[in-house]
Amino acid sequence: MALSILHRATGVANAVGLLVLAAWLIQAAGGQKSYAAFTGVMGSVPGLLVLAAFTFSFFYHLCNGIRHLVWDTGRGFEKQQANASAWLVIGAAFVLTAVFWGVAL
Repeated sequence: MALSILHRATGVANAVGLLVLAAWLIQAAGGQKSYAAFTGVMGSVPGLLVLAAFTFSFFYHLCNGIRHLVWDTGRGFEKQQANASAWLVIGAAFVLTAVFWGVAL
């Protein structure tokens, strides 16, 4: 149940993250000063935390979506399998986020 709620919450977070992406594109089109101001905010510690949270949200939603696709085939509904796949989704989301930020930095 908690992962289902988190899946919905990350869907909303991804929509908000797309607004940040749109703001980035608008600032890039707005010129060097506005782009520098935007990257200054997003490069700060709070900005990086927002970007890291968005990255985790994206990867969690992706991995859990794949889990749901497997469920659509009729597999993985037994309690033990569902619990194992839940932990796999959480772990994969953390690992993918860490790898992304390791490569990005």
